[in-house]
Amino acid sequence: MTIDQGAQRISDDDVSEVSPVQVDGHRLSLDDVGRVARGGTLAFLSADPRVRERIVGGARRLERLIESGTPVYGVTTGFGASVRRRVDSQSAHLLQERLIEFLGNGTGPTLPTETARAVLLIRANNLARGYSAVRPELIQMLLDLLNAGITPVIPEEGSVGASGDLVPLSYVAAALVGRRSVHFRGRVVTAKEALRVAGLSPLVLEPKEGLSVVNGTAYMTGIAAMAWLDARRLANVADACTAMTTEVLRGITTPFERFLHDVAKPHAGQIRSAANIRHLLTGSRLGRTYADAVDELIAEGKVVNQNEIQDAYSIRCAPHFTGVLWDVLAWVSRWLETEINSSTDNPLVDPQSAEVFSGGNFSGGHVAMAMDSLKAAVASVADLLDRQLELVVDERFNRALGPNLVVSYPDEHPEFGLNHGFKGMQIACSSLTADALSRGMPLSAFSRSTECHNQDKVSMGATAARKARDVVEIVERVAAIHLLALCQAADIRGADKLGRTKAIHASIRAKVPFVGHDRAMDGDIRTVVGMIRDGSLLAGVYPTECGSSEGRWRAPRP
Repeated sequence: MTIDQGAQRISDDDVSEVSPVQVDGHRLSLDDVGRVARGGTLAFLSADPRVRERIVGGARRLERLIESGTPVYGVTTGFGASVRRRVDSQSAHLLQERLIEFLGNGTGPTLPTETARAVLLIRANNLARGYSAVRPELIQMLLDLLNAGITPVIPEEGSVGASGDLVPLSYVAAALVGRRSVHFRGRVVTAKEALRVAGLSPLVLEPKEGLSVVNGTAYMTGIAAMAWLDARRLANVADACTAMTTEVLRGITTPFERFLHDVAKPHAGQIRSAANIRHLLTGSRLGRTYADAVDELIAEGKVVNQNEIQDAYSIRCAPHFTGVLWDVLAWVSRWLETEINSSTDNPLVDPQSAEVFSGGNFSGGHVAMAMDSLKAAVASVADLLDRQLELVVDERFNRALGPNLVVSYPDEHPEFGLNHGFKGMQIACSSLTADALSRGMPLSAFSRSTECHNQDKVSMGATAARKARDVVEIVERVAAIHLLALCQAADIRGADKLGRTKAIHASIRAKVPFVGHDRAMDGDIRTVVGMIRDGSLLAGVYPTECGSSEGRWRAPRP
């Protein structure tokens, strides 16, 4: 499926082939977010009359409270520490407009379009629960923007993660009312112009509707959702790297056997990682069993042997590290799906009792901790892959693959000694790995008191999500370098002897040639990163039950 660049809109031919995502506030999944944000799948407000009744009921309850003169935070009062200042009910509409204006101070790079689309979808789903006292028209407008390919330009910096993502989400609210800039049909244009071309009218906000849009966790959760999807794919790539490393080094396959994981130490993620590796090693004529290694040792008959019956930890213990990432992905998915199916603004209105609940659901503590943990697990995998790469390129450990995987030439050949192969690639990989590891400081520990000491404990969830995303992107580059080296080693060893990793080798070789002599490989890295991100690298490599990058991963409950 192709998406019009910038517009992020699927063609009419595609629409009939893809089931739209139904937004009802309760059942949105991370995979649904990916389908809409990246795949261009359409999203619609559920036709279930109970959904609309809840939404309308909340809005009407608020309207009656305002008419009765009951003070409502953020509707007839100022915001935050300015809550002591009452606002006349006749000025309630203007208060929402002013809210959007004074929050328009985001800085830094702008959010990628696909991630901004995730933010729109999640905010619509949050509001569809019916407790935020907004009209169905506002939720529908968010979805109309998505389906028309209108995406707010959102600066990334400015949120402390409680009272929600105020500054970034003000750019969503601004787009609804036809202000600021948006991405539309491959260009950045004014929201007013994009709405006009798409046949949409700017929304006129009712009391609380501006606050309901900006006061929530949709921004941090949108970034987190996309990071989670990418990290899940990366876990599959890491298992593939381990399988190929075992093959090209003629390593021992026994550490991945079921007994060690399913029976002896049954962590769910560890079991899955080992299963992935076993699957990929099927049919390999390069890997050796423990029994094979013992027989070779006996055949040598020496006190000090060249052959070993155990490989280095980065191979032998790989499921114990990538398995941690799989398990982190499992519980993080539950936390994130709870967040995207929650009401995350303040105050909330019960449509049944008309009671107003002032609380702190805008706080992104769960998102912050989830992203801090995901970031650490992904960085650990980078270190694992970097250590595997060292074994592959170092002639002291790579079992006759040669120094830095260079083509072997006779001593008298004019090319002898001129080539350095993957030496520069290993240096680059070390740099990237150090960068990923250095970002391991948990952002959830950096609460700041702000907004006149009203927001005196905040989550830093948005920053945590951005940093986790950045680490995932760095580790994609680590994996790309390692995969290129593994393909080079496989060609030297005999790629026809690979197991199911042969498909990965073939995919890369279809786009990146063997390195016969020294050349720049930055373009090769970008190519393989692209293959990782678009899913083509692992297409058809894993069955669903063995770690398909499209399958959903849930740890089995005890």
